[in-house]
Amino acid sequence: MTEPERASTGGRAYLPGMPGEAPQVLYDVMSRLLGAGPSHRRLVAQAAPPPGGRVLEIGCGTGNVLAAVARSRPDVALIGLDPDPAALARARTKLPASVRLEQGFADDLPLPDDDVDRVLSSLMLHHLPADQQTAALREVRRVLRPGGTVHIVDTDGERSTGPLARLAGAAMHAISRVKRSEGHGHGHGHGHGHEHDLRPQLSPVDDTVALLAGAGFVDAEVVERRRWVFGTLAFTRARVPA
Repeated sequence: MTEPERASTGGRAYLPGMPGEAPQVLYDVMSRLLGAGPSHRRLVAQAAPPPGGRVLEIGCGTGNVLAAVARSRPDVALIGLDPDPAALARARTKLPASVRLEQGFADDLPLPDDDVDRVLSSLMLHHLPADQQTAALREVRRVLRPGGTVHIVDTDGERSTGPLARLAGAAMHAISRVKRSEGHGHGHGHGHGHEHDLRPQLSPVDDTVALLAGAGFVDAEVVERRRWVFGTLAFTRARVPA
């Protein structure tokens, strides 16, 4: 399997939502076709933000999870963070003006201590190296208020090799090749000549539970597992001691 094509900002590499300079709207199209909506709604329902609370999403991408929160809980203050400026620009077109969007990384959150009631993460954590996962969860622990919770949906178990998974990977590869042939996608210093592989690098969610405990959370557990086009999704939560 080839390495995903990466971009960089502020001297740090990240995995962009779309390869090269492909329009971010294609990410939303792919997300809908792959059935991401139900997992977003499940994550928001699991988080159950308190009335008038503050919710942060790390790796918010084009804002689909934030939009789900805004629709169901307009009383909640929302903050989204992502390193990809193109994804954030797309998110801004879809979200209420009151939503705060920040460009940055999950291991260096631009928030004070004890600032939010909930932190959400959707299909992001597995893209980070293990040391960055640890640092990100420690930052999440720092910004959560006592009694606050983190809610993560991510891949678990073996990767699916079914026809839809192969089709999605092939579509992303085709987009990446077209953009490179047009002269886009170069100059960021990372990932030259690699295919953009939509399929995630999977690791057991049990590792995430252990990392959450190590970061100072309590009651870390996998709440539910669901099948999806790329295999299995696991919904995990943990709490900051009150």
